[in-house]
Amino acid sequence: MRKPAAFLCAVLLLAGCGDPSANSAGQTSEHRVKTRPVTSVTAPTIRLTGVIRARYETPQAFQVSGQIATREVDSGQRVAKGDVLFTLDPSDLRQSLTAAKAELASAKASAAVARADLERDRKLFQRDYLSRQAFDRAQLSAEQANTQEDAARARMEQAQNALEYATLRAESDGLLIEVSGEPGQVVQSGHPVARLARAGPREVEVAFPSDVRPPATGELLLDDERIALKRREVSGSVDAASRTWQARYRLAVGSSAEELADGIGLGEVVQTRFVTAMPDAGAPALYRVPVAAVDERGEGPRLWHIIDGKARAFAVKVTRVERDQALVSGSELRSGMRVIALGTHLLTPDMPVRALDAPRDDEE
Repeated sequence: MRKPAAFLCAVLLLAGCGDPSANSAGQTSEHRVKTRPVTSVTAPTIRLTGVIRARYETPQAFQVSGQIATREVDSGQRVAKGDVLFTLDPSDLRQSLTAAKAELASAKASAAVARADLERDRKLFQRDYLSRQAFDRAQLSAEQANTQEDAARARMEQAQNALEYATLRAESDGLLIEVSGEPGQVVQSGHPVARLARAGPREVEVAFPSDVRPPATGELLLDDERIALKRREVSGSVDAASRTWQARYRLAVGSSAEELADGIGLGEVVQTRFVTAMPDAGAPALYRVPVAAVDERGEGPRLWHIIDGKARAFAVKVTRVERDQALVSGSELRSGMRVIALGTHLLTPDMPVRALDAPRDDEE
């Protein structure tokens, strides 16, 4: 019974005599980190999504009120100038035209009677059988009858036009990007029932953040192709809801732009790039780094790099944050230097670290 106890004591004694540096080495092992190079920015750029629009997008509406009888088109359909889009129930309009024709006939008869009376009174006046006052009254009656006839004729023409307006036709060649009218719906004059994107030039609509004024030029990024953009208009103020500037850009004239207009549908989302501003001569140099490299843990923005195998932080100023990159400036930044790109929120000063893409004896 004594031999097992003696053996256990011997094992514990040998374990206690082990090298203490083994534990400490395990506690101070290097942390592997990813690094990325810092790149200098000669001109700050911003990438934004845009929407392909037609240069002219015209609401289609009836010029008279009524109930929609038929709908001849659907959204996304191409139409030619003069194609029928909708029709209204013409019953009331026909009755109005009938009443206007009857009114015109009555006015014509009254005018004919007035002219006959005037001619008779003129002969009597010339023979001194009629006073000047009575003759003047006859002249005024004839003029009034003629005026009433003209007014009745104008009302009849209006009624005829209204009956023609009961058929809504496409005002030009193009694509219907929206159709909202339905049979049975009662619409007022001028109420849009469809929106027509006219055939012709295409544009890109882009929303810029409120702190970035839309530049005069830019690029449309289409796979490996770059198509120049030129600003046509920009909203007069920042949109209160989205806090953005709305800007429209023309596509460059050329074969590529024409192929693009045919190959990309209206309303499709595309990628754009713009140079927001040229740096001032006295402004600090800007550098582009991954967004994940910026550490903001209550001490202001910082970046981390590796010095003698240890993590060291230095302060920077963030100018703008893009989709996956940030533009920063700082006195310790230089083009080409490598910074820790991931997990900066776990780093502490002088923590032993080693870049995944660097040999063990490399130092930053």
